[in-house]
Formats: sequence, structure tokens, C-alpha cells
Amino acid sequence: MATLEQVPDSTEALRRALTQVDPARKRKDVVMRVLVYLAFALAILPLVSLIWSVLVRGLGRFDGYFLLHSMRNVFGGMDAGGAYHAILGTVLITGWATLISVPIGLLVAIYLVEYGTGALARAVTFFVDVMTGIPSIVAGLFAFSLFYLLVGPDSRSGIVGAVALAVLMVPVVIRSSEEMLRLVPNELREASLALGVPKWLTIVRVVLRTAVAGLTTGVMIAIARVIGETAPLIITVGASNSINNNVFSGNMMTLPVFVYNQYGSGLVACTPGDASCIPTINYDRAWTAALTLILLVMLLNLVARGVSRLFSPKTRS
Repeated sequence: MATLEQVPDSTEALRRALTQVDPARKRKDVVMRVLVYLAFALAILPLVSLIWSVLVRGLGRFDGYFLLHSMRNVFGGMDAGGAYHAILGTVLITGWATLISVPIGLLVAIYLVEYGTGALARAVTFFVDVMTGIPSIVAGLFAFSLFYLLVGPDSRSGIVGAVALAVLMVPVVIRSSEEMLRLVPNELREASLALGVPKWLTIVRVVLRTAVAGLTTGVMIAIARVIGETAPLIITVGASNSINNNVFSGNMMTLPVFVYNQYGSGLVACTPGDASCIPTINYDRAWTAALTLILLVMLLNLVARGVSRLFSPKTRS
């Protein structure tokens, strides 16, 4: 078949007509490109502004002292105290919430994709959709009421907050895991079953292994969804200025609640002539804690990417 360069000179006009772009279509293409770039700029501008504000206001006190000390025995405008107890509380409570929600969410997603049929599957899907829109404070009230009935008035602890966060995480894990499992080609399942592998082992060794990268991403989305929640943790966990590494007993501090408390404390009324008192110390701690929370989420995402890359199936190029 002759190429355009081999067309005789007598058909030069035809060759130009075939290679020339319609001016109207070219204008539309330029307009759409400009609109896409503008939409991207509008979407990323608030994010850039947020990150810039947190960096400018939070880097001043972001150091080893802030990360390794608590607020115990810190009062007024003292240039002291840190968020170690809040960081520890956030990691412990979010970790327990992940341990509770991921197995439940993953098992439900496997049921919906691999086994679910009929009215029960439709009912589960409906309730998962309903749970996705539950306000976070409702999850906190549910967890607090549940443990109040089981334990009594002294039910505030880290595990109660973890249950509240797990209620928020479960529908996100189910939805994301369900979509990832549906993306696994049926040919892989059929090939495994044709070799005599039981269905449960096919799901474990083939389906889950193939979708591990997407499943990890879905879990990270669920963690990012709840790690900044404040209202349910105020109800279920409360606050504390001391270090508490026992999620089953006593109040704990978390980074979102720490930011809320510090910023809500407002300016400090310093005594005239007291050089050790900083009027804006509470605001400074709040911004630094917000920066710490952002960095913690970024670190968790990097760890999740490493895990997904390590366990994802290797393909030959």
C-alpha cells in the first residue's frame, strides 16, 4: 500500500487535504486544552495554598523537642511542650482502627465479588452505601453508647475511638476493595480453577495477590479519611496532656484534638515584662501539629507504596 509520500504530484492537493487539520477542530482542541489546564489550576490552588500556609506557620517550632515531649506540666505561655503524646495516640488509635476495619471490609468485598448473589448481596450493598454517608460524630456517638452499655460511665479510652474510626473506615475499605477485585480478569480465576485449585485458595493466592496494589491504596484512602477526624475522638477518647500508650484504659490525646484544643485556647495573656511568655504559643503549637499530621499521612502513603510494590505480582517487560 502506497504511503502519502509516494502519491504522485498530480494529487498534491489531495495529499494536503488529507494531512491538514480542520481549523475549527484545531480551535476547539486549543479551547478544551485551556479549559482543562484552568480546571487543574483551580483544583490544585487550594491545596498549594493550604500546604504553604501550614509550612510557613508550622516550621518554626517543628523540631526534635516538639516531637519528643508532651504537654505535661506546661501552662500559660511557656515556651515548652510538644505533641509526642498526640502523635502516639494518633498512631495507636488509627492502627487499631485499621486492624478492626480492614479484615471486615476485605471479607465483605470478597463476599460481594466472589460469592454474593440475590437479596442478601443487594442488602449488603445498600447498607454499605448508607454507611458511607454517616456523619463522623454519629459514629462517635455509636461507639461511646456501645461501650457505655458494656463497660459503664468510665468507658472513654483509645479502643472506643478506634471502633468509632473503624465504623467510618469499613465502607470505604469495602467499596475500594470491591472495585479492585472486580478488575482482576476472570481468566486468571478460570485458569486457577482449571488446575484444580480450590476457590478459596484461588482467591487468596491469585485474586488478592493480583489486586494487592489497589487494595493497599484503598486502605490508605480509608486511613486518610479518618486520621484527621476530631468530633468522634473528642466524644470517645477525650484529651490528655500526659503520655498514655494503653488504648484500653484512660483518655488519650490525638493530633486532631491537639490542634483543636491548642487553637481553641487562643492567645495567652502574658504578664508585662515576662520575656519567657509567648502570646501566640498555642497557635504556634496548633500549626506545627497540623504540619506533623500532614507529614504522618505522607509517611504512611510512602510505606503503603513500598508494601504494594513489594507484594504486587512481577511482570516481565
